[in-house]
Amino acid sequence: MTSDTPDARAGVGRSGRGGSRGPLARLRRGPSVPRGREAEPVLASATPRRRLRPGGEAEPVLASATPRRRLRPGKGRRRLGAAVRLLAALTLAGGAYSVFAPGLQASAEDASQLSGAAADGKALYDVSCVSCHGSNAQGVEGRGPSLVGVGSAAVEFQVGTGRMPMGRQEAQAQRKPPIYNDDQVRQLGQYIQELGGGPQVPGGNVTANADVAEGGRLFRINCSSCHAFGGGGGALSSGKFAPSLHPATDRQIYAAMLTGPQNMPVFGDNQLRPDQKADLIAYVQETLKNQHTDQGGFNLGRYGPVTEGLAIFLVGIVALVFAALWIAGKS
Repeated sequence: MTSDTPDARAGVGRSGRGGSRGPLARLRRGPSVPRGREAEPVLASATPRRRLRPGGEAEPVLASATPRRRLRPGKGRRRLGAAVRLLAALTLAGGAYSVFAPGLQASAEDASQLSGAAADGKALYDVSCVSCHGSNAQGVEGRGPSLVGVGSAAVEFQVGTGRMPMGRQEAQAQRKPPIYNDDQVRQLGQYIQELGGGPQVPGGNVTANADVAEGGRLFRINCSSCHAFGGGGGALSSGKFAPSLHPATDRQIYAAMLTGPQNMPVFGDNQLRPDQKADLIAYVQETLKNQHTDQGGFNLGRYGPVTEGLAIFLVGIVALVFAALWIAGKS
């Protein structure tokens, strides 16, 4: 039976501290290492270590829970790293923009290749058209369509008749006095033509050697349903209308047939040959605009069957009523 006297306890403590025996000594030394082998480094254990209290009793000592602090890099190093990351991000963004927006670079390169008339037209375009049609005529959503591929014929019709630039968004562009003269209109058209191509009105007299009678036949087949037989125009759906042909010039009519503005269909060379277009324009200019060629007498403004039917009803029916009353009074 082990003695609990202080000497005995002290003996146990001394043997544990100085001798090679005892569990406390082995605990402090750690595991024994065989001869001929190097001792491996022992990592600090999370198990609580024990130390002796006065009198030989073991006292648990918890390992410190505070983690070791890592050295932070200096300010200069941090700033250098931030600058490198910012430069890499800017380079990546610029490369992506160059890949997905090649048209801007191409347009800048093509600007120096414009002809003199097209360069003057571009200056006019940048003043009056860029806000709705974009810097490269690609169009702006909700404002104006793309002009790439419409050709100079569309510009000659829309700008030459004063429909463009538009004063406000509405169902249909109205004809009004143009703000550009003929030379400026051709310069604008040349710029759009060189920018994206498209249909063009031929130069010179477009009605040379035209057949007016054939033009009348083509007009009645293709145009009279909207513009009326007298060329005075007519109402369409959704607040739109077919305009009167009386103020239109030869080139404007030709451009309208090539481009099909508003609700008008396109009459390309597959639908109407150039000589047929010339025949039709000659009929409009020589017959419909000549007020002295009405074979039926009073033309009633050339508004078509509506005014004619109203005149027949008001004049004819009233005359028949009075005739019937006169006959009844005589009998």
